[in-house]
Order: sequence, then structure tokens, then C-alpha cells
Amino acid sequence: MPSVSAFSSSSSALLRGPPRVRRLLAAAATRAHSSAAGASRARGGLPRFHTPSLPSSKGEVIRIQGDEFWHMTRVLRLGVNDRVELFDGVGGLVEGSIQKVDKGGSDVELLEDARLIAPQGIQWHVFAAFGTLKGGRADWLIEKCTELGACSVTPLLTERCHTIAENRVDRLQRLVLSAVKQCQRIHEMSLKPPIQIGNLLPVVSQSKLAFLASAEAPPLLRVLPKSSNEQSGILIIGPEGDFTEDEVHALKSAGAGPVGLGPCRLRVETATISLLSALMLWSDAKHQETEQCR
Repeated sequence: MPSVSAFSSSSSALLRGPPRVRRLLAAAATRAHSSAAGASRARGGLPRFHTPSLPSSKGEVIRIQGDEFWHMTRVLRLGVNDRVELFDGVGGLVEGSIQKVDKGGSDVELLEDARLIAPQGIQWHVFAAFGTLKGGRADWLIEKCTELGACSVTPLLTERCHTIAENRVDRLQRLVLSAVKQCQRIHEMSLKPPIQIGNLLPVVSQSKLAFLASAEAPPLLRVLPKSSNEQSGILIIGPEGDFTEDEVHALKSAGAGPVGLGPCRLRVETATISLLSALMLWSDAKHQETEQCR
């Protein structure tokens, strides 16, 4: 079997070769991608595509255009009679069959009535002071929160992070939609308007699952309850430079439980994703246990 280095060298040589060779290499990669997609469908999974509106009844036809059409026909090379799933980002999901493909789009006929799927497990709401992050770090935070399954993300305004540009929020909204399509989550993540820390306190006081990322606090896994019937929870992450002592005191007094995320000092986006990942895995395990007991 050729070594990895030999394969890499061969690939590099091909990429530096003449245009015809590069075209052949690209075609081979596309065929491999299509074969992988076909194998996935053979195992029972259908390729899934986003559409802003979803018909409700069997036999109705919807037209798929734009980026989703390109991915459907050019990347996955799907055609007439291929089966797909369509989702609208608010819980709607339906199976369909491609009936027509032309230069402008694909017509998909619904093979069943659309289903409305309710959110599963604890819905986590992230409040993070990321307005001062630069170099694409805020983009990364939002993208990964979407992929991990956060219900919402709210920019938190604090003494050390007191603003976030409106045009930046618009960009982040577009990033959320792109990430929703990429990870194919049934329910979109909501990017909320920025909130002052003082306005967050009543929200914290009404939640029984509110976690505050804090240095030198008890480890998260030691703080997590053994069981919970709550439908939602809150994650709070401070800005670069952390919360002020007064802000920490106010959040604790409102009911937020400080939790530690290890011995190292973490950046805002790292702390956010670390805390969200752990809580998503914990709540998913609890949900699976509940389902098995029914």
C-alpha cells in the first residue's frame, strides 16, 4: 500500500499539472463525492435541502433554486426520480422526489404530508460577550453554536464589551443561515438582538438551569444535576478581560451558578463552545435515558 506521503506527493504533482489533468482529477473527486452520497442513501439516509417555505400536502410540488439547487444537481448529481428530504428550519420535514430539472432549478414533488418535528431535549440559550472579538473569531463562535444545536445566541453587552456594530449583526445572521443549511438541523438557531447585562438578570432569575463560566469555580461536571426536567437552560460567558466583580455578584445573586472549564484561561469563543458542547452532550444523554425508560 502506498504511503501517505507518496499519495500526497502524487496529488501535488497532479494539481501542478496541465489543465486537462486537473480537470480529470476534479472529475474523479466529484465522482467519489457522489459515490459517498449514494452509499449514504443506501444506508437509509436521504440528502436534505433547505427551503424557506414548505408545502404541507402529499403531491404538491416545490421548486428548489439557488445554492441548494446547485448542491443538489452539481455536487450530489441528483436527477429525476431521486428522493430527497426538504426542511424549512422551523421543524417542518418532508420526503420528496425530483420530477424535473432545468437550468433554473429543480421541481420536487412531496411523497407524503409534511411532518412538524418538535425540538428534543433541553433548549440551550447562549449569552456571550463577543462584540469585541476580531479576526473572524465571532463568526467562528456563531457558526459552531449553530452546528452544536444552541437554540439561540444573544450578544451580551457589559462594562468591558459595551457595543456591537449593527452591520456585524447582519453578517452574523447570514452566517447562521449558512450554518443551518450545512449541518441540516431541523430548527434554525435564533440570533437575538444585543442585551444589556442588567436586562439579563430577570431572565437568569427565572431559569433553574443557568451556568456562568467563571475562573476558579467548581468543575462543570461536579455542578451538573443528576437529573433535570427543565425545557431550557442558559449559558453566560463574559468578555475579554472577564466580567467585573459587580457583574459577577449580580449574576450570582440572580441565580447563575459559576462553573469552571479547566485550569487554563480560555478565550471567549473557546469558553463558549466548551461549555455548550459539554451541556449539549449531557442533556442529550439525559434525553436518551428518558426515552429508553418510556
